[in-house]
Amino acid sequence: MVENGVKGWISVNEGAREMLERVLGERPVMMLPPPLHRVPVRAGNVIEISGTSPSAKTLLLIQAAVNCVLPTEWEGVHYGGLGQLVLYIDLDCHFDVARLQQVLRYRIFKARGGRVVDWEQNNAKGGNVELPLIVCDDELLSLCMRRFFYVRCYQTSEFLATLKTLHCRVQREVEAHGARIQLLLIDNIGAFHWVDRATTISVLEVQNRKSFSLQGVWEALVHDLRKLLSVHPMLIVASKASVFGNTTNEAERPFQGRFSMDIADQRSRMKESHKHKFREYMPAIWQAFVTHRVILQNSDESVAASNGQHKQPIHLLEWLLPALNTVDKFIVGDAGAVLVP
Repeated sequence: MVENGVKGWISVNEGAREMLERVLGERPVMMLPPPLHRVPVRAGNVIEISGTSPSAKTLLLIQAAVNCVLPTEWEGVHYGGLGQLVLYIDLDCHFDVARLQQVLRYRIFKARGGRVVDWEQNNAKGGNVELPLIVCDDELLSLCMRRFFYVRCYQTSEFLATLKTLHCRVQREVEAHGARIQLLLIDNIGAFHWVDRATTISVLEVQNRKSFSLQGVWEALVHDLRKLLSVHPMLIVASKASVFGNTTNEAERPFQGRFSMDIADQRSRMKESHKHKFREYMPAIWQAFVTHRVILQNSDESVAASNGQHKQPIHLLEWLLPALNTVDKFIVGDAGAVLVP
């Protein structure tokens, strides 16, 4: 049943079995690429990835996007992707499309049997080395890039306006490509928070053009996101800059993750300086909207790069919601985020 463009949980003359098959088909269980692979997620979930800068938050969004736009199989080659569409809303205005293409090209190169050493030699010499295997299928690369949709917003009013018109755009792209939007990526969800707190925001064409408080703005944002998810089920992954510090604000909570504990099984001890308080500055309505939380942090460790010319810093990732008794270590390379022992 569809009412005012919103799908109901059960259709007319639909039994329980048919309803479950339909809902599970619209909201299949997904596994994000490492290091976000620990928890299965599905359309309708909202994942918040927080961390200081730089902690590879944007890279994890790009890696998730690449995994979504790549096909499961193409011309007999297995790529392991989802073959679906991605919508990327850039609130930080720092997105680099060249980085997206680099990660995408590497995934295609590896799937076609390319060797890492050949890729590194190619990059070291400006990309002009003739590799023994085809580096990238340009037709596949073009197909994947057409599945990636990018929107940039410079202020909260633009973000609200984008969400208001998103349903029509999503519907148009779904019909044009014969696929649905699987991922909605938002980088960085808290980009305008501090500016909005210091100013009075006047938003046009929302609630009779009334002036909004900060709480009103976030109520409108979350309402529009919920409405979008009800019509177009998708997974939302949003990055957020972390704020650390010792304060007594009620909105702040102690950060008691394993980053501040002795991790014997990973053969490393985090320094006492890593015992921070994690300040939650986002409004309560957004916090309640989030279903999964991940926090990133830089470590003092590093590993030698495969070419031996420099060392690569190690980043740490921990699931806070649901809470997992593990911390994943990863480095950032051409392939994106790569787990390390």
